[in-house]
Amino acid sequence: MDNENNLDIKRFLKKDLSKVNLFRANFKGMDLSGFNFLKANLIQANLHGANLQKAHLIETDLLEADLSATDLRGAILGYANLRGADLRGADLRGADLRGADLRGADLSGADLRGADLSEGTMIRTNFSKANLTGCKIYGVSAWDLKLQGTIQTDLIITPYGDPDITVDNLEVAQFIYLLLKNEKIRYVIDTITSKVVLILGRFTHERKEILDALREELRKRNYSPVLFDFEKPANRDMTETISTLAHMARFIIADITDAKSIPQELQAIVPDLPSVPVQPLLESSYREYAMFEHFKKYPWVLETYYYNSIEEVLGSLKEKVINPAEKKLQEIR
Repeated sequence: MDNENNLDIKRFLKKDLSKVNLFRANFKGMDLSGFNFLKANLIQANLHGANLQKAHLIETDLLEADLSATDLRGAILGYANLRGADLRGADLRGADLRGADLRGADLSGADLRGADLSEGTMIRTNFSKANLTGCKIYGVSAWDLKLQGTIQTDLIITPYGDPDITVDNLEVAQFIYLLLKNEKIRYVIDTITSKVVLILGRFTHERKEILDALREELRKRNYSPVLFDFEKPANRDMTETISTLAHMARFIIADITDAKSIPQELQAIVPDLPSVPVQPLLESSYREYAMFEHFKKYPWVLETYYYNSIEEVLGSLKEKVINPAEKKLQEIR
């Protein structure tokens, strides 16, 4: 290491460099996996290409540090200062960045799949060509981001303990969460121009495969699909939340196969929301649940589309699902 500060070699061997002054230290390409840098001073340090897997960097000062091409998989960077840091091409899969300060940081080309960015500060942060798939982004402050070529699928906007609500864009994420929380705003949605499609169904492994395939195909058709996983415990009232999401939707796709929570969800939506068509889907080997007959009297609930396979659903999505829903939408309006 080329470091002006004296470094206790015993502490280094023990992988404990907590609270150490490592200003402009040179750790380029070194194996620092599992090291403890708690509250250490790594301002302008050179960590290019270093292995920092599962390292502890809680409240570490990494101001303008070079972390480009660094392996940070599973690293804990909670409340770290990463202002102006160079994280180009860094591997941050599964990293914990809760509360981190990323103002002015460059994460272009970085892999952040499954990372936790909750409550982080992102102002003029560069995420160009980065992969944010599956990131947790509840409570982030995001302004003037660079998002050219960024992969933003399945961003989780809800906190721990709440059902996962996923969206595909950081700016949209903040807007939707605001709508969920603010009664005065949630009903000003212009459904004529809305691209949101709410997808409901079981979230067991078999059923979720269908829902994920639907979501992916809808994205390709320039819709903004929203999935709400009701199988998980919730702190908020689910009826309130499902109603809010339905008010934002252009139309709703409800897979009523092996129904569990669907009856309650549709009861919260259908009777009082005649402006939003509902397209039911049902796997051919199943029957409609007994109480579904009740919803058929509502004109905005379309004929059930029976399918045999994922391939059949995707192949006929436009003809059997999208077109009927859009046609009904025009009739309603």
